[in-house]
Amino acid sequence: MVDLLPPDVRSRLRGLRLVTRRAVGSHGLGLHRSHSRGAGLEFAQYRAYEPGDELRQIDWKLYARSDKFFVREAERESPVAVWILMDASASMGQADATRPDYSRLDAAKSIAAAIAELAMQQGDRFGAMALGDGGLTLLPPATGLRQRDRLLLELLNVRPARGFAPESQLGPVWERIGAHDLVILLSDCFDEGAVALAEKLAAAGRETLVVEMLTVAERDFPFDGGYRFRDPETGEELLADGAALSAEFLARFAEARAALHGRLEAIGIRHAAHVLDEPVDLPLRRLFAAHEAAEYG
Repeated sequence: MVDLLPPDVRSRLRGLRLVTRRAVGSHGLGLHRSHSRGAGLEFAQYRAYEPGDELRQIDWKLYARSDKFFVREAERESPVAVWILMDASASMGQADATRPDYSRLDAAKSIAAAIAELAMQQGDRFGAMALGDGGLTLLPPATGLRQRDRLLLELLNVRPARGFAPESQLGPVWERIGAHDLVILLSDCFDEGAVALAEKLAAAGRETLVVEMLTVAERDFPFDGGYRFRDPETGEELLADGAALSAEFLARFAEARAALHGRLEAIGIRHAAHVLDEPVDLPLRRLFAAHEAAEYG
């Protein structure tokens, strides 16, 4: 099975939890206090024993066969789902010259895998949608290892379309995402449709978060000499000297991002940026680590 998470990222995820503003229930761990263990619940999976686990959770028959300690986990189905919405427009296929084989969409896939890993650890259901004008890819929410593997397989097949999914294709978004669900949109936010969808979801009462996907070139603009700059969605081109254009580009790009952040914050959408040379768990830490510390501090 393909693994989009480097070992160091997977290790760091063990210390992070997905937390919403609206917790549901009052027991257990995880996103909404819904993950419960004990007798009478459906068996979900085994995991390696960790210090602090109750001895009664150890599967002693499995220990006799393997000489290793494993814990049986059980869970009741969660009333809440984590939805990963992935922008699959053409600009998400953009990469940096120093790493042309790693695009925004590749990074978004790894972040999606990290979100799924966290949700699975917490016993939360998670689903995904890839939103491009070539058609909407849908993975209904479920939990567990099989669901994670289904997600990884679906991610392999996601390719950049031309534009963001039009309104006529967004029916499943409104049909599937429940009132208590958590929505995380992975997008460069260049397409007005992506930003408008986040705003509409938040206005409809869905807790919505945005991870803004940026290239290194957009952060640093390291161009020197003559370049042909091309919009991947419109095909529009600009011939210019990189060094002469740098200051103007960085100022205008910062202004556009400030306007975007203002729109998101005005309707209560938390957001974090991810640049392609950063660890893929960093935006999740920006979104959830401080929020968790405030809740439990």
